[in-house]
Amino acid sequence: MINDILYMNGYGIYVWSSFIFTLTSFGILYSVVKLQLAKEQKKFEIKFNNLASEKIELAKKQETYREILSNTSTYKI
Repeated sequence: MINDILYMNGYGIYVWSSFIFTLTSFGILYSVVKLQLAKEQKKFEIKFNNLASEKIELAKKQETYREILSNTSTYKI
């Protein structure tokens, strides 16, 4: 029974190798995107922390700022 599933009438090697390739590609893509997000968040923090207080207040009022920080827990609006 399990051998039939693994062998798939001779096509098992192609099916399982493509399945493994796809999962590996998705894993790599996920990790790259996650690393890029962390890098961009650090850039944002550095840029935001260097602003003058009046510019900070202006930035807090902008809708884009709220959208960016809506999913982060390190900042408070």
